[in-house]
Amino acid sequence: MNGLDEALRMLDVFASVGTERFDLTHINIDGEKRGFRAAQTLPELKASMPRLFPGAEKRQNNIIVRPHGAAAQLIQLDDLDAGSLERARPAAFLILATSPGNHQVWLAVSPPGDADFARRVRKGCAADISASGATRVAGTANYKRKYEPDFPTVGILEATPGRTVTKEQLETLGLVAAPEPARETPTPPFRASRRGRAQVWPNYQRCVDGAPAAKAHKGNDRSMADFVWCMTAINWGFSVEATAEKLTEESGKAREKGRDYAMLTARNAATEVDKNRDRQGRGKT
Repeated sequence: MNGLDEALRMLDVFASVGTERFDLTHINIDGEKRGFRAAQTLPELKASMPRLFPGAEKRQNNIIVRPHGAAAQLIQLDDLDAGSLERARPAAFLILATSPGNHQVWLAVSPPGDADFARRVRKGCAADISASGATRVAGTANYKRKYEPDFPTVGILEATPGRTVTKEQLETLGLVAAPEPARETPTPPFRASRRGRAQVWPNYQRCVDGAPAAKAHKGNDRSMADFVWCMTAINWGFSVEATAEKLTEESGKAREKGRDYAMLTARNAATEVDKNRDRQGRGKT
């Protein structure tokens, strides 16, 4: 099967579990966005693929899609080793080989859970907790500097069209981590309005300008900018949920990686804010 056929097959497998639309992103070898089209239907995206393949190879651009619209909850398990892959295999509707020794599993959970349930599944499977919900298209090269000049091709290792699983089945398979204890409500922020809410959001561009240089690509470290911005917002009195939602508006990386990335960044920022407040409290006489 050639690369284009592999790509079309992957899109059909996503459609088999109810996916209706896909966000399409082009990322170059240095991780910089080079194009974006939102909410492409399956026929639109399949019609585009023959035109996208030659340009992606010429420019060394990654073709990335984010599936949307499935009635089931789609959970991406990224960077799985061989052992974790075998544990997740019975529940997967799609398994991709993304690079030598690395695999990506997709689950369709019905009825759907929430973002916290998806995080618990990733943790239970020893997968990347910050997986974005976007994936390179099968049949295309994985363009990263660390792989040049021999770029691996993303391939479909196994597909079971239409397979959905329940939360109970995932728990029976031992793929769901236990819930974490509820976090205590943070102490009141030092900068808030009389109603207890911050009056303005932090300036995102200042966080980008103040971030250190990125190691994997040109420009500043967007992940650090996102984290610092979230810390500031939470310190000013915004909730974790509101901060994550606003981050997807401010940060291109958050829009690309999705709400799970935004929620993880906001939660980690809230934990750091709490630690800072504890340290400040211990320092008082």
